Amino acid sequence: MFRTTAAALALGFATAPMAFAEAHALSGDLVIFSDMSNPAPRAVMEGMVARFGEMHPDLNVELTVIDREAFKTQIRNFLTANAPDVTNWYAANRMRPYVSADLFDDISDLWAEPEIADNLASTKGAMTLDGKQWGVPYTYYQWGVYYRKDIFDQYGLTEPATWAEEKANCQTLLDNGVKCYTIGTKFLWTAGGWFDYLNMRTNGYDFHAALTNGEESWTSDQVRATFANWRELIDMGAFIDNHQSYSWQEALPFMVNGDAAAYLMGNFAVAPLREAGLDDDKLDFYQFVRINPDVALAEDAPTDTFHIPTNARNKEAARAFLRFVVSAENQTIINAGDALGQLPVNAASSVDDDKFLKQGFEMLSSNSPGGVAQFFDRDAPAEMAAVAMEGFQEFMVIPDNLEDILQRLESARSSIY
Repeated sequence: MFRTTAAALALGFATAPMAFAEAHALSGDLVIFSDMSNPAPRAVMEGMVARFGEMHPDLNVELTVIDREAFKTQIRNFLTANAPDVTNWYAANRMRPYVSADLFDDISDLWAEPEIADNLASTKGAMTLDGKQWGVPYTYYQWGVYYRKDIFDQYGLTEPATWAEEKANCQTLLDNGVKCYTIGTKFLWTAGGWFDYLNMRTNGYDFHAALTNGEESWTSDQVRATFANWRELIDMGAFIDNHQSYSWQEALPFMVNGDAAAYLMGNFAVAPLREAGLDDDKLDFYQFVRINPDVALAEDAPTDTFHIPTNARNKEAARAFLRFVVSAENQTIINAGDALGQLPVNAASSVDDDKFLKQGFEMLSSNSPGGVAQFFDRDAPAEMAAVAMEGFQEFMVIPDNLEDILQRLESARSSIY
């Protein structure tokens, strides 16, 4: 565990604009618990504390950094017994246990302020439960289709925008001996990504969120339509063979070697693909295509967050810190390539000069009106996620088992929620 004060950290950081400090003089102690324990995130957290402390010289900011895995087991205890004023956590359904236990404060009024309402609109759904907002995001990253641009060029293909175009591209690739998609489902969650996108594109974000929250049936016509779309690709032979034998990393060589043309994956796949020799002339990205024209586009963008515990002592300073965290300038600083190397949540921020981060930022800021999901195993409770993702993998291998799979998932829903 690490403990420090803003005063001790202040040296070496540029003075931030005085607009925040001039708005109101804060005093007392601001206690922050953080799980940003890896070196780069820790430096980011310490930097934020230092800059915020400079802006509020009468405020004593105390930062405690806890190992990320230990944090997950300790959070309920410290929220109940000795709550800080600000704590890290995660968005969407991962918030629900602490919202339901009345351990996180409702900060919906902050989300009504123009700076947040206008510039963080794409992430509002991820921070909303029961019609209220319970925290703010500070970083996220995009998912989408990373593809071999040189292979597309070789066969005269362009980035698809519709389901029909996606399947037409796929058929051309298959006709030339190239699998459409690599994937490794050995550890199940990658199949969850495919379900997320197919379900959100078929039925929309609201239905998807209701399904992962146990409010919709797995045997519904809507869910069956999602699997019917998925089966179109499976029956074509779109995915690499024996994907259940590979981790997501072990599936990368199929794309690197040109045996498969694309990968539905998070932006973290870019670094190993580049390291394997795919420069930006060979590697490109597109948003998962529209399937149902009546459904607004929504995205998977796992999001890390800050919250104010219900039992916090200095909520005025805590709220000021949350405003600072999501401000355009701070978002630019903490998500830069030499910091977190991810995407700012504020649409008015500058994104790091990286091809894929720029594409992801544009997509999430301007072209995800349907909402932002967190990923299946974050949006669904752990027990449901495990059962469902086993079913997704099984379906990809033996699609004729769909009816049995759906019945198992519906039975799990009845017992878990």
